Amino acid sequence: MNNLSLLFASTTTEPEPEPLKLLDGHLTLYKRPTSHQWQCRFKLATGAWHCASTGSDQVAEATTQAIAIYETVKVKLASDLSIKTKTFRQLATQELAMAARVVQANPNKRTHVDYIHIYTKYLIPFFGNYQINDITQEMVDDYVAWRISKMGKNPKTYTQRRHAGLYKRVIERARDQGLIHQHRTIPLLEVSADRAEIRPAFNQQEVNYLLEYMRDWERFGRNQRSNHMRRLCRVYVEFLLGTGIRQGTESMPIRWRSLQWHWIGERRYLRVWVSGKTGPRYLIARDFVIEALERLIKWQALPYANLEAVIEAKLDRKVFIFPEGDAPHSLDDVFERLMVESSLLKDATGKNRTLYSLRHTYATFALAEGIDIHTLARQMGTSTLMIEKHYSKLTPMMAAAKLA
Repeated sequence: MNNLSLLFASTTTEPEPEPLKLLDGHLTLYKRPTSHQWQCRFKLATGAWHCASTGSDQVAEATTQAIAIYETVKVKLASDLSIKTKTFRQLATQELAMAARVVQANPNKRTHVDYIHIYTKYLIPFFGNYQINDITQEMVDDYVAWRISKMGKNPKTYTQRRHAGLYKRVIERARDQGLIHQHRTIPLLEVSADRAEIRPAFNQQEVNYLLEYMRDWERFGRNQRSNHMRRLCRVYVEFLLGTGIRQGTESMPIRWRSLQWHWIGERRYLRVWVSGKTGPRYLIARDFVIEALERLIKWQALPYANLEAVIEAKLDRKVFIFPEGDAPHSLDDVFERLMVESSLLKDATGKNRTLYSLRHTYATFALAEGIDIHTLARQMGTSTLMIEKHYSKLTPMMAAAKLA
């Protein structure tokens, strides 16, 4: 009986209605097999087809609605308005998903964690409900004032640049999806440059003291884990001081196979292959880094006699790990304790020193030794503009003997 019912039902299904031509054939009204409602379609000046639902299954009502859709699209195109719309939140959520996938694949990508924070705490809460095409310069200016109020301060140029870049990604995504007309300009976030400050660093006397102090400091932790953190921190400090590399995401992932010898005549130098924020590059380590790495090889109980043997073996293992093979999430806290216990936390201006101070110390010493800013910029993976911005005030003082 059921089969007969199905057969009977299939033979009595109404045939699909013929498409209707409206406005001298420029507009077509039709029905899909899977929908009772009438759809409309028409060709744009670009040659692309625009399709939309009329929302009605009655021909008369659907015809009126289709003509209204057609006329609305014509007006939008004539006014350089997008015929499709999405909110800032919808587009930013797509960027968030990309950042989340990167973090999931590599938890050490702190940059993308920051991206998620900026989107969820600042950009989406403010711009989220607005259509992209509705964002005005006044609205962007209001965001800047709102952000200062929320932070309780005017953010540094670096933070402003992050916000501006992530905001721009959403706008570019909207443009790529055809949500913004090619001739329409959406206002962007601007970055107001703050006054370049001399960053906290160490002088030569303080560096000598620090290197000597760490000899005993690394052996007197509260427990074995604390001792491990201190031993690793000592080598890490020496590595940062001797290379100028960025602490964290640029230096912590380095593997032994990234170390190579670089020969100039009969003189060899240790070079390191790193992948940083400006792309991959080689950098040259100062000679004392070799001794520090030899010490690390012995402490990690690697089955190699020395650094030369490790380099020859192209060992595929992270450098900055404990003997058991695990790695700390960060060495910032143990370095801060080192600074406090060695009485080196504050610089001459009262600013706290951090691991990044070692990078600034490297730059200061290199400039004092006469290394040109172009070579230094390549070594440190930054631009000559950034070198000049942060260190140009120091160079006359460091070259005092030559200038005098």
